[in-house]
Amino acid sequence: MKLVFKDKRVAVIGMGISNLPLIQYLLKEGALVTGRDRKELSEMGENVLSLQEKGVKLICGKDYLKNIDEEYIFRTPGMRYDTPELAEAVKKGAVLTSEMELFFERCPAKMIAVTGSDGKTTTTTLISKMIEKKFGKVYVGGNIGAPLLPFVDEMTENDYAVLELSSFQLHTMQHSPHIAVITNLSPNHLDYHTDMQEYTDAKKNIFLHMGENSKLILNHKNDITRSLEKDKCEATELLWFAKEGDVYEKEEAIYYKDEKVVDVSDILLPGHHNVENYMAAIAAVYPIVGKKVIVDIAKNFGGVEHRLELVRVKDEVRFYNSSIDSSPTRTAAALSAFNERVVIICGGYDKNIPFEPLAISLCEKAKTVVLTGATGEKIKNVLLECPKYNGIPEIISEPDFEKAVMAAVNAAGKGDNVLLSPACASFDAFPNFMVRGQKFKEIIRSL
Repeated sequence: MKLVFKDKRVAVIGMGISNLPLIQYLLKEGALVTGRDRKELSEMGENVLSLQEKGVKLICGKDYLKNIDEEYIFRTPGMRYDTPELAEAVKKGAVLTSEMELFFERCPAKMIAVTGSDGKTTTTTLISKMIEKKFGKVYVGGNIGAPLLPFVDEMTENDYAVLELSSFQLHTMQHSPHIAVITNLSPNHLDYHTDMQEYTDAKKNIFLHMGENSKLILNHKNDITRSLEKDKCEATELLWFAKEGDVYEKEEAIYYKDEKVVDVSDILLPGHHNVENYMAAIAAVYPIVGKKVIVDIAKNFGGVEHRLELVRVKDEVRFYNSSIDSSPTRTAAALSAFNERVVIICGGYDKNIPFEPLAISLCEKAKTVVLTGATGEKIKNVLLECPKYNGIPEIISEPDFEKAVMAAVNAAGKGDNVLLSPACASFDAFPNFMVRGQKFKEIIRSL
């Protein structure tokens, strides 16, 4: 059933990047919009304050969730659906939804969506570049890029929308795309989700509502994604990728079923985890784009910013920015891209994820570990207790980020690789991983 907003009272929780275009869209549909945000009105930017001239009522400050009486509520992705004030409003009859759920309801284009604990941004980007190369046009959004809701009216059924979706966006999702990819699942965002089961259940929404002629791509190597087969709709085609399945690696090449698609040596991105990202992307779009497009992308695509991004080479030392690595499994994957031991910077905001597996990777792949941020001591203790630790890697503790980067610079010698791969979120010191990565690049470029 299509939601109708004309003359309806609508609350939009959070005046962030994705919700401002949402407000414009709702106003265009004739809604009576109230914007609610925990920041004080005096902290709001001009782009938010100007909405008042268009009839938007703003409720800001610590009481921004009090007395919610609107008929529709759009939650910001980082706010749980069972927040007491939201739950009470729903109990009284309000409809709770989100910008992404509205996009799914209104989008006429063919939708390909990617989620997972690691690799989803690169996989989403690969898919979008393949679609764009084939058709000359693609819409990319969700957890990356610009909000797509403003473009929904110009889309047609012949277009493709490629989306990266987080567990926050999927938590209450009642829609699924035509093609869904889950790259892998491992403990993540346990500061938001009640436990691993809830996190997994949120991710499952990417395929639980699929209809006829839909396709689900799962990682056969990952224990959790392999267990999801039992939950898929009978009408959904299932493709496996990784060691076994429909898309696999054999004789240093990636195959789609029995057809060779691309040589691993053609892939410009470093690390075997990126071979897996290519397998996931190929499983999603090979019948759509064909071999030539995939080989061309493999040979020319140099990667996404903040993901094993080569910043510069100075005095024969290579500096890599992988600030996106906000979980231990991502950092382990980044380390696996290097054949020799690296100087690595780890630490940041604590998401309550265990660091024991990371300690093993650090013992195997790191020459020096510089620990910083809120989790620095926690990682240090786990590393010292690791059965594989024998004095290598060297451990340097430096709570200040800039001093930590300089400590890594000083620890590196000719031929070394210095890697920012925090294994943690950035919120103890930075607004997001992008700002953290930019700060790292500024420091390295100023040497």
